Amino acid sequence: MTVMKPYKIQSITEIHRLMDLPKPHHPLIGLVNLSGLKNHPDINAVVFDLYVISLKRGCDKLIYGQQKYDFDEGLMAFMSPGQILRGEGGGVPSRLEGWMLFIHPDFLWNTSLARKIKQYDYFSYSNNEALFLSGDEEILINSIIENIQREYKSNIDKFSQDVIIAQLELMFTYAQRFYERQFITRKITNSKILERMEVVLSTYFKEADLIEKGLPTVRFVADSLNISPKYLGSLLKQLTGQTTQQHIHEKLIEKAKEKLSTSELSVSEIAYALAFEHPQSFSKLFKMKTRQSPLDFRQSFN
Repeated sequence: MTVMKPYKIQSITEIHRLMDLPKPHHPLIGLVNLSGLKNHPDINAVVFDLYVISLKRGCDKLIYGQQKYDFDEGLMAFMSPGQILRGEGGGVPSRLEGWMLFIHPDFLWNTSLARKIKQYDYFSYSNNEALFLSGDEEILINSIIENIQREYKSNIDKFSQDVIIAQLELMFTYAQRFYERQFITRKITNSKILERMEVVLSTYFKEADLIEKGLPTVRFVADSLNISPKYLGSLLKQLTGQTTQQHIHEKLIEKAKEKLSTSELSVSEIAYALAFEHPQSFSKLFKMKTRQSPLDFRQSFN
């Protein structure tokens, strides 16, 4: 079976050319209406060397990686340069509506947003972890997009970039707020993720040879849950106040307490069994988490 390489897009002009649109008003930023978009059945995967922000409806046929969107109404997604978007079965979904905003990295050069954009974790989420917008939220985001489009279509002057950057920062701040709302409102789904993570970690510490395999990584946990590492980290931070790595350490400390209280192994032997190269590192982590040294814990337990 021949695997087709993703179609690579490096500029706003290439997007307009591919979609049979008029020449762009601005060389580094552009907005495309997805309604009635020309279909390209020979292209089923695209990689953008651009930032892409989209609000879509009817996108149940779009896939990021191996995963579909889990929602078929209005939702918002963010992609950083180098990510791949593909359609199931090739081409553009016939019911697809909404817009896509494309930003060349050069547009952000030497602005505050060039640094700040890396702090928005949702640019590293998978597209199936998109943002579910309420009706009012969608209206608000669309109003910002209209301001951006109006600005780059008007006569460009020395204020144009600053005005657009300010609108982008406003949109990204609202997206951050809406994602935190989403983590809270989707309690049942998120609680199930926490339960599954507990099973993944418990099974790993029970069955894996830690000397051979080492501690579970954040990537391993996220992959086991079919979630991107950044999304899992954001969800856990919002719901529990802890990072994924901290949850792994909590499970590790549970295992250490079990060995300290039920075995005659020395602290050094336990540290080695738990994949620590140096016993001092184990003792330091244990004391940081429990406010006791491993020996003090063993003595107090006994």
